[in-house]
Amino acid sequence: MASTITVTSNVGGVGTIRVAFATNDNENIDAHFGSAKQFNVYDISSEGFDISTIIKIDSKDTDKTVALLDKCDIVYFVNIGPTAAAKIINSGVFPIKYKEVVSIDEELKKIVSMLGTNPPPFIKKIIEKKAA
Repeated sequence: MASTITVTSNVGGVGTIRVAFATNDNENIDAHFGSAKQFNVYDISSEGFDISTIIKIDSKDTDKTVALLDKCDIVYFVNIGPTAAAKIINSGVFPIKYKEVVSIDEELKKIVSMLGTNPPPFIKKIIEKKAA
């Protein structure tokens, strides 16, 4: 069982990506995919970012967690098991693993800056797919 809080975002449109961060403290990317207490989901563009959804995870069911992230383009975490990684990739969500704890706010600012300059090929592909 999971509870979801949805917020109306002012960020949207062409060039916007939806990114989820696995977090236990609500400030950092500090959680293993399978043991995250929640995922904070943001809509991000070159103009800025807004929180879109907070997904609270109440049970450790990989299939349910993957289904809850189905509207996301990218998910960040500090670790993930091979089965969960395969399920995320097969669902069309791009996984990004950090080896250390990283501030969500710092990562958001980096993504906004990157979208405004020269995004890597996988981000360009996500944006093109959403625009089609």
